[in-house]
Amino acid sequence: MDWSKFDKTVDLDGLEEDLKEVEENGGGDYPEIPNGSYEVQVQKLELKESSKGDPMLSVWFEILEGEYKGQLIFSNTVMQPSQPSQTFAFQIHNALVILRKLWDAEDDEVQWDGSFEKLNDLVEDIAADVVENEAYQYQLTQSDNKKKPQYKDLNIEIFDEE
Repeated sequence: MDWSKFDKTVDLDGLEEDLKEVEENGGGDYPEIPNGSYEVQVQKLELKESSKGDPMLSVWFEILEGEYKGQLIFSNTVMQPSQPSQTFAFQIHNALVILRKLWDAEDDEVQWDGSFEKLNDLVEDIAADVVENEAYQYQLTQSDNKKKPQYKDLNIEIFDEE
């Protein structure tokens, strides 16, 4: 995948400033998983293109216990270069927050390094660690998104290894 095509469509310097501001201020035929908390593991983590051709962070969580054991919960964070710069920066920030939670990393360990090519390298590094390592398990809480009812909110917390 040539991620540099997205870098050419964006004012990367302006995006970097907007991303700093945002960070400082804050499909298939699967059964519907009801809202609640689930013990999960990451089955798949990748940066790919959305159906509309935008960069998207895709995470597949596999439920490890209970009635829905073996079922998947999907998280897709789309980053749209066509959106206003501050909105685009917020979308990238949301993807970085997910990566930090999955890797149990500090802000300075997982950050935007100026290109989607570098972001893809980072996602691949994190995926190599969390997908293959069964020690990475999470408590994922799914709830309704009040602003956009067609979407779900996911809160991810890593289980302590102690």
